[in-house]
Amino acid sequence: MSASIVGLLFIAIMFVLLFLRTPVWLALAICGIAGNTALSNVQVAQFMAGSTTFDMASKYGLSVVPLFVLMGEIATSSRLSSELFSAARVIMSGLRGGLSVATICASGAFGAICGSSVATAATMTRIAMPEMRKAGYADAFSAGSVAAGGTLGILIPPSIILIIYGAIAEQSIPKLFAASMIPGIVLLILYAAIALFVAHRVSGQVPTADQVSFGERLKALLEPWQFYLLFIITIGGIYSGIFSPNEAAGVGTFAAIVISFLSRRLTVENLIRALRTTTITSAVLFMIIIGASMFANFVVQTRLPNLLIETAQAVGLGPLMIMTLIIILYIILGCFLEGIGMVLITVPVFLPIVTSYGYDPVWFGVLVVIVVELGLITPPVGMNLFIIQAQAPEVSLKALYSGIGPFLIAPVFLILLLFLLPGLALWLPAALY
Repeated sequence: MSASIVGLLFIAIMFVLLFLRTPVWLALAICGIAGNTALSNVQVAQFMAGSTTFDMASKYGLSVVPLFVLMGEIATSSRLSSELFSAARVIMSGLRGGLSVATICASGAFGAICGSSVATAATMTRIAMPEMRKAGYADAFSAGSVAAGGTLGILIPPSIILIIYGAIAEQSIPKLFAASMIPGIVLLILYAAIALFVAHRVSGQVPTADQVSFGERLKALLEPWQFYLLFIITIGGIYSGIFSPNEAAGVGTFAAIVISFLSRRLTVENLIRALRTTTITSAVLFMIIIGASMFANFVVQTRLPNLLIETAQAVGLGPLMIMTLIIILYIILGCFLEGIGMVLITVPVFLPIVTSYGYDPVWFGVLVVIVVELGLITPPVGMNLFIIQAQAPEVSLKALYSGIGPFLIAPVFLILLLFLLPGLALWLPAALY
């Protein structure tokens, strides 16, 4: 049996394990170790498993993951997310659908500190959904706004998925952060435009909001100063070259703790809880990363990416057709896998194909995150939809599905923009680095 056939066989086994609800890290590790055993022998598989575990656990670049997770936990514990929403609500007052836009903007801002889509969706569900319901918004529209806004947490930097993509694809994290900034802002604007359109077109879902004075708006704009300070320290420090991503994460996390304690928003009990949650979350992420690295090593040994490249070229598939097929496959996978697992499974296979057709790996990283975002809110198994229902069980799945429908247009449109205007992602990294 050829190495490529062995590779295809174990990829099929991996998907069977995933459909049987085997944890992602375990399915990846089993297929990686068993696949290397089938290709070589038990001793080689043991050596690969041991060296991969040590290499990934000691990789300096990945130390940024628990630091950014902790910063997000501190921001949540110190009620920064609720302050962001309150400020956005005042600024957007007077607009029909202003609370929806406020939710999206607050989600984007909180995602710039948190870096996680699931955490952003869960947090904003608890904060924004009761306020929108109190204001008379329909549950479907409210849930759609929260689900869409939650996806911004993995595109607007810092993004945990981009960090992991950078580690797997061996790409610069600062360049990836710079590449995702403009698309992230564009996606936020697209979501806000859709929210305003739905609010004006669908009667009965959105009441008219009250106006506030310019002075009140200005005061609300200045109120979340802690967020501005943390963003300047972390992302501003990275873009200016003062900090590496790891240093920025460490300094930003320390600053978040100090600011929260000084403003009396964080107690010792909440800090301990945040540290405990960060430890558990980081352990899960590293288990997935280690399992994916074992699987990636196996895929490289099978030379399967080379076979796929040769097959695509022999069939005569052009770059656009290849990318279309990859995007469709990502959307399908998004119905069954969470974002990090999807990236770790697919990037080792797809990246060599994409680069062989002349696409930039940094541009592809941004595209992957946007497609993962689309998977997070695509029925029937979008992760953000289930996060929202877990936090607000009174909202039916039917309402969730109908509410998210219009917002699906935004990431699809952004994907088209990336193909038409690659500079949307590549201009800022080129200008800064």
